[in-house]
Amino acid sequence: MARRVLTDDIWLQIQDTMKFYGCYRSKNSKNIMEAILWKLRTGATWRDIPEDLCPWQTAYNRFNRWAIKGLWDKFFKLRGVLDTERVFIDGSYVRAHQHASGARRGEARAIGRSRGGATTKIHLAVDANGHPLDFEITGGETHDSQVAPQLIALVQTGHYLVADKGYDSEKIRESSRKHGMIPVIPRKSNSTKSNPEFSRYLYGLRYVVENAFARLKHFRGIATRFDKLARNYKAMLRLACIFIWCKAK
Repeated sequence: MARRVLTDDIWLQIQDTMKFYGCYRSKNSKNIMEAILWKLRTGATWRDIPEDLCPWQTAYNRFNRWAIKGLWDKFFKLRGVLDTERVFIDGSYVRAHQHASGARRGEARAIGRSRGGATTKIHLAVDANGHPLDFEITGGETHDSQVAPQLIALVQTGHYLVADKGYDSEKIRESSRKHGMIPVIPRKSNSTKSNPEFSRYLYGLRYVVENAFARLKHFRGIATRFDKLARNYKAMLRLACIFIWCKAK
């Protein structure tokens, strides 16, 4: 019998969101959600979902249909109270399994080549408590600084933006100021510009975003990418963030 992880409290939060957005609900909805979470936690194939939860086709069809409609993004509204006094951003590589290849031509994949081979990169923003605020995914060859303005625009709130020296560029600093955030980013060693906004104390708190990546990668479906499409991997990542938020409430 498969281990279940949906507590009554978490399921109530999910049900309320499903009702608010008019998601299809059935008597078996909780087991279907458990099946999707089982896939996320184990990284196994859809066909291996335990039969005592639900037929694997039912779980896959529900997940895929909601991913196409963008309903997993709606579930991100389950986030609790945000502490955006400090916003931390960073990127992390994820190895793409060989099963992630073979998507139809024209479909977005967000898989690239880096030193680690076929990889995807997660660009994540977290609040002062290390809870996910938002994210983007790209191919592994994409530098963190290229996605930073887009990530800042997604967050759109905060007093301080804390990042490592890989984000040291005037474009990123101006983007953060434009959204009302003070950039706390160290200068590169060869830079001759002053950095009056830098705070060594705030920079020392960057471990919260590293811890957030560690929590996300407890889910084996996140730590190794098995999904062929960027849309589906992003939906799985969204679900992992939702589960972290629900447990934190």
